Amino acid sequence: MKNIISSFLILSILLISIPSWSQDRIVQKSCADVLISHQADSLKALFAAKGYIVVREASITMESEYEMPVVVPLKEGDWYQFVFIGDITSRLYEVRMFDWSEKEVVYQKKMWGDVDGNIISYGYIPKFTQYHMIKPVQVNKKKKKNLCGYVMLLKKVK
Repeated sequence: MKNIISSFLILSILLISIPSWSQDRIVQKSCADVLISHQADSLKALFAAKGYIVVREASITMESEYEMPVVVPLKEGDWYQFVFIGDITSRLYEVRMFDWSEKEVVYQKKMWGDVDGNIISYGYIPKFTQYHMIKPVQVNKKKKKNLCGYVMLLKKVK
């Protein structure tokens, strides 16, 4: 009888605590935007012609003014190209990249009226083999909660 009560108590505590595990999580959700897909395909073809291969890519649902952290492993001495494509209706696009010691190694900012508008692209050669965190953000005129964004990491192979 004592074992049954103990088991019931433990099970009850676990069931009560399950809802708290699901809160305060950042979850990446994909999205679909025909213009962004077309831009991504064009950029992939352009970089492929320059000897790059796609290492990672994802469409991500973003909220205006909130960073979407992306963690990627980079190898010392390899030449990488990172691309962020934001929603065309946003007015500001920024990407910050940090090394494992949380030192900012890249900062890029674009405004809606810029020639290449909603695309941020930069090359990077890491000094150490380690994880890097890339934080794209976009600010939308209407403070949208479901903005589409697209990130790509390419690596030079030729």
